[in-house]
Amino acid sequence: MNHSELKREIGFFTSTTLVVANMVGTGIFTTSGFVMKELGSPSAMLFCWLAGGIFALCGALCYGELGSRFPSAGGEYVYLKETFGEWMGFLSGWISMVVGFSAPIAAAAFAFAIYSFQALSISPGPLLTIPLMGINIITVSSQSFVAVGVVILFSIVHCHSLNTGSWVQNLLTLCKVGFVVFFITASFLSENGSTAHFLKETKTITGVGERFAVSLIFISFAYSGWNASAYMGGEIKTPGRNIPLSLTTGVFFVTGIYLLMNIVYIYALTPEQMSGAIDVGARAAVSLFGENLSRAINGAIALGLLSVLSAMIMTGPRVYYAMSKDGIFFELFARVSRSRRTPVHSIFLQAAIAVLLIVTASYEELLIYIGFTLSLFATLTVAGLVRLRLREGPNANGYRTLGYPVTPLIFITGNLWIIWFSVKSRPAPAICGFATIGLGICVYLYFKRRQSILSSGNKRQKEKVIGPQDPPNGKMTLAPGEGADQNK
Repeated sequence: MNHSELKREIGFFTSTTLVVANMVGTGIFTTSGFVMKELGSPSAMLFCWLAGGIFALCGALCYGELGSRFPSAGGEYVYLKETFGEWMGFLSGWISMVVGFSAPIAAAAFAFAIYSFQALSISPGPLLTIPLMGINIITVSSQSFVAVGVVILFSIVHCHSLNTGSWVQNLLTLCKVGFVVFFITASFLSENGSTAHFLKETKTITGVGERFAVSLIFISFAYSGWNASAYMGGEIKTPGRNIPLSLTTGVFFVTGIYLLMNIVYIYALTPEQMSGAIDVGARAAVSLFGENLSRAINGAIALGLLSVLSAMIMTGPRVYYAMSKDGIFFELFARVSRSRRTPVHSIFLQAAIAVLLIVTASYEELLIYIGFTLSLFATLTVAGLVRLRLREGPNANGYRTLGYPVTPLIFITGNLWIIWFSVKSRPAPAICGFATIGLGICVYLYFKRRQSILSSGNKRQKEKVIGPQDPPNGKMTLAPGEGADQNK
């Protein structure tokens, strides 16, 4: 474990599949029910998903320039460090560790367990809860055990080697995309749905602005991962070209997939049937294809969720690796296996946090917590691009953001609107997000103090006065005039 360099082994195809795999997963199979619960309108829901795609595309265009300027492992951590300073970079890395990757890994693993149990017709069984002061702080079920097991399994896979992890990732992503295309095609050929569902409304227009903003929090979670290849900048070949191209290609493709999937859900289910459903994909499958075939589709969805789980386990540790390399995180997590060339310790740190979240957080609150916090730091990152442009001008030798300055303005304004309404309407997850940031500030101050103590200790060591030592062979060299009286 004494090697500390990553190799550039990832091409355009793998970096694009990484973006697609990070995006298409838990969100599209679980969040549409929450969105319908907020909006109560199929047309408003589709427009909300389109708006989320536009925001993600604007973000991808901006991140593409940042990735071209700073083609190294770490993604937002590197970008914010370069634009706002080390402290902001550390906070971004801290948020990535807890919220950006570990929390979505927990959500994906739990969704995998839900769909797997439905595919196998297994009852989730009773819940075991551990209360503290009347609040259930730990909840464990058979689904939790499956979720924990799959997190550990894929962490081991990505510890083995980058080539093995990339091969598994590409295979799972191709299977997932193939299934999604098949599911969409088969759904439109089914006669069990109804176009009349598109005209049903369950809520009035009153307060639609606030509900739309809250819905975008759920949708921003579904679109999270649009910046995935930026985190692998230290391992992507020709990063100045492949990072921006993989980001924009992935977002365009996934936005189209998301709109089609939601059209399928509306075709299969009424707004009342969709409202609040965490397993909206499974319900649509039962409605369109019947109970027997729906089990096979639930199994395919579960397999697709493994792709997003694998992608996040693969990308996240590169952030903690970059932080450790810069000396603002524990040195242990900067170590790369000499034989495997993977950041093993960082991978298992992430797995441990994900396991903790699996047994402590409810699913809906986890989604809002993720969406709110990631929106905040993505907004700061794009604001950093604007600051960089004002300070240094356009990227002289690489990709430049298409549509600048309109593109970053749309992204920043839209996300600030989402953040404001999410704090107003759902304060508890937002408070948890701010608490996570506050804890990150405390951790950063600890590491800065630790650096200061080590630095001052080294300085004192250098300045230490060395006492006189006996000369070789016991002979003493005297200064001129010294010992003159003895000679006399």
